[in-house]
Amino acid sequence: MAKKEVSERCELYFPSDIQEMMGIGKTKTYEFLEDVYLNQSPFTVFKVGKLYRIPKASFNRWYYADNV
Repeated sequence: MAKKEVSERCELYFPSDIQEMMGIGKTKTYEFLEDVYLNQSPFTVFKVGKLYRIPKASFNRWYYADNV
């Protein structure tokens, strides 16, 4: 099963999903997610070891509110 298929079915985004949605590079994505993780604002980010996971509901509320 491809990672993209899993991402579409679960309630979490992967960093690659955020990168694609925001149209930014990989390095900038990880810098952004680390900052959000440390502040837990403007949305929630979970970190398991070195892996970032972003709840879709939290991210979508922020992203779509600012990009409508």
